[in-house]
Amino acid sequence: MTSISLKLGYKYLKSNKGGLFSFTTLLAIVGLSIGISSLIVVTSVMNGFEKELENRILGVIPHSVLTSNDPINDYELLIKKAKDNKEIIDAAPYISIQGLISSSYDSKGVSVIGIDPDYEKNMSIVPEYMLLGSLENLNEKNSIVIGSLLAASLGVYAGDEINITTSDIKTSIIGSYPISVNLKIVGIYELKTEIDQYMTFISHETAQKLKNLKRNQTISIRLKTKNLFEADRISADVLTFFDQEDLSYISWKSTHGTLFEAIKFEKLLISLMLFLIVAVASILVLSTVVMTVKSKEREIGILQTIGATNRQIILIFFTQGILVSFIGIIIGLILGFICTLNLNNLISFIETLLGRNLLEAYFINYFPYYIDYFQILIICFISLIISLCASLIPSFRAVRLNPVEILRHE
Repeated sequence: MTSISLKLGYKYLKSNKGGLFSFTTLLAIVGLSIGISSLIVVTSVMNGFEKELENRILGVIPHSVLTSNDPINDYELLIKKAKDNKEIIDAAPYISIQGLISSSYDSKGVSVIGIDPDYEKNMSIVPEYMLLGSLENLNEKNSIVIGSLLAASLGVYAGDEINITTSDIKTSIIGSYPISVNLKIVGIYELKTEIDQYMTFISHETAQKLKNLKRNQTISIRLKTKNLFEADRISADVLTFFDQEDLSYISWKSTHGTLFEAIKFEKLLISLMLFLIVAVASILVLSTVVMTVKSKEREIGILQTIGATNRQIILIFFTQGILVSFIGIIIGLILGFICTLNLNNLISFIETLLGRNLLEAYFINYFPYYIDYFQILIICFISLIISLCASLIPSFRAVRLNPVEILRHE
């Protein structure tokens, strides 16, 4: 009798006119498929944004910076001590200057970063994303590396000269005026993030001259930690080891931490919102089974009179709910993967139609995605549980029908 229950459950999926699915069954499958595919696409994109922010933003900005109100003397000795900490990957001198970069075409406010080109391969991902030139070219006198978006905005190219004016004031016998220097562009990088618009790199030696520092002095020391989410604790340990009261630290959590918290919060809210779509689709599954129970009351009465048990009656309609749920989830999975893998092509097509970049104002100007298979498994499992619970409610209602009342007028 169990096999008959399964066959009847499958039969009730079909239309009375011989179609593959009845209209209500089709609606339930479509609703569930849209909900699952939407969840997969959105969570994959949010995961991608989070990963890219972690890799491309935190791959460039310092995990932590040791700084002081006064220039740091004998910084090479402090760097050597910092590297003795097993949780520090590397350390390097770091000078950050706010300035105005000018070309014959335009001017922009920028962040000018003084780095040691020989350390940078271990400190950031910029060397991997050079379009033209190399960071090692910064060893040349009066040279600079800028981002692709900034280069396009200024109308400059590798080999051109630009002017950097800082907020520092130089005083001489003729008066006080901002420090300004002409630099040659020896490289252009492209991270495809907002950083391309404002961050520029010069050698630490050039930055020392701009800040009027001695050869053994720097403004701050950059640290790269093995666990970037433990940057605060590791930096505090390093400061304790230095035993210098005038030193303090600023970690990435102070400068970009709110951005990552916002991404996580948005991902949670969007996931909850999309699970409501799955819940609505589950109501469609419930409606499908309810309507089937209502339309098949005569058949239920006949089955009960010939000895069908409550378990067998429940199994008929529960089978119908299981099949609708599985079909909807599988189609949703397929659609979700197809849409996710072709998302950038779809966005490029829309941008071509609109004639503009949809993400030009954001930290990342393209749609990254990261497919978390465990997360997708959880989405499918929760969706299946919700749908099966929705199927059980009308299935239990079916066994409460009185066959005498049903068949009285037959």
